[in-house]
Amino acid sequence: MVQPLHYHTASRLLRLMEAGELTSEALTRSLLQRIEEHNPALNAVIDLDRERALTLAREADRQRQAGEPCSPLHGLPMTVKDTWEVPGLGCCAGAPVLSGYQPEQPADVIRRLQDAGAIIIGKTNVPYYASDIQTYNRVYGTTSNPWNRDHTPGGSSGGSAAALASGMTPLEVGSDLAGSIRTPAHFCGVFGHKPSRTLVSFRGHIPGPPGTISQPDLAEGGPMARSATDLELLLNIIAGPRPHLARSWQLNMAPAAIKSLPEARIGLWLEDPQCPVDHELTNGYRKLADALTSQGAMVTDLQHPLLSLAHIMPAYFNLLGSLLGSGMTNSQKRRLKLFALAEKPLRRVTPMTWGMAEFARGTSQTISHWMHWNETREKMREQVEEIFREVDVILAPVNPVTAIPHDQSDPPFRRLIRVNDENRPYHDQFCWIALATLLGLPATSVPIGVTTAGLPYSIQVIGAPGMDLTTLGFARLLEEEGFAGFRTPPGYSEET
Repeated sequence: MVQPLHYHTASRLLRLMEAGELTSEALTRSLLQRIEEHNPALNAVIDLDRERALTLAREADRQRQAGEPCSPLHGLPMTVKDTWEVPGLGCCAGAPVLSGYQPEQPADVIRRLQDAGAIIIGKTNVPYYASDIQTYNRVYGTTSNPWNRDHTPGGSSGGSAAALASGMTPLEVGSDLAGSIRTPAHFCGVFGHKPSRTLVSFRGHIPGPPGTISQPDLAEGGPMARSATDLELLLNIIAGPRPHLARSWQLNMAPAAIKSLPEARIGLWLEDPQCPVDHELTNGYRKLADALTSQGAMVTDLQHPLLSLAHIMPAYFNLLGSLLGSGMTNSQKRRLKLFALAEKPLRRVTPMTWGMAEFARGTSQTISHWMHWNETREKMREQVEEIFREVDVILAPVNPVTAIPHDQSDPPFRRLIRVNDENRPYHDQFCWIALATLLGLPATSVPIGVTTAGLPYSIQVIGAPGMDLTTLGFARLLEEEGFAGFRTPPGYSEET
């Protein structure tokens, strides 16, 4: 069966254009048509720049035909998450107060994309201020999952993941503070990568407020795609110093530590009493581990004091609360203080994610308390090196469950998810992404299967600080050997 154009990888599309078998204009028109056909049912793409995109595509074709030098993404159309500032397109991050905001300068990430020849054709939907595991807001409404429209594509890069899975774009750039790249990738069956700490500039990202220059704690921008090769292609373009820092340092990522699966040293961290994982997912992870063992890889269940959610979650939630508390009102902080005081009795009557009280405390803590938790984090970051002296990558769940049904009930902390026929707290979905976020580790979400209910799921590949090419390379090896890969959602494979 011939693969539809809109499901070719970005790498293949670039080769076709280089060979003269495809034009940028034809590809751009094809994707715009694809969006017109499928977006009404999904609401993944919320803003388009049709005429500018077609004009840029024609110019890219002219340059190629004239033999002018071509950049790595020359003439490739793509969408980006509506948290990145792109001149000519709105950028409200799902917040009504910013619904009329039009940036004048591109985010650093967007400038890198455009300098590499990419054509930004539109923006994809996010939750309000990119602050939920689901994607919906009062400006653009709800985004649905292509695998099952009764379910969310995840958040906050939910529109990005849905657009990739439905063939509306070959590449996306998301951002990840609480799994916002990894969880949507897991929910929609695509690839996503949260880079090492500060590898990608955050200038021009909302939130913070428009005009924010500083790099926020915990948050990272990163690539999303339908293949591991495309993740690496895109990361190499968007990673690097901010322009004024380029005077003193240049990007020089460590090469991949794994060249083949038989030589891989793989650590498993698949279970934790604080956050049970759906049995079907755990069984899928164990089958993958068995298959890797049969390939000759060294696979071992990890036992290390650091790999404990009871240890990780208080630090993660405290620093997350400190970051997000800067945007809260005094009344919101007072309510969270009361919640922290009532934590113990509340635990007796309702499910509660481990460490949530530290989020409440973090929103109002003094700088001395923040410094204590930050030092705790940095000591943990050094401690994790002990694990990576023994293994090249850690395999862990992304989320305890597959894509959840839409649930927009308020307040969010009262929402529940079903895990192994039991109610669990909604914010358990933050647990398995916390290690990599807290310690600034590279983490790649790799699709490895589909459940009996017809929803995709992924494994999380975590690496040592700065070893992004190792997690990406391992993802590529899994894909090449048939253990992982994007699958087209039912009903989306037809030509347009």
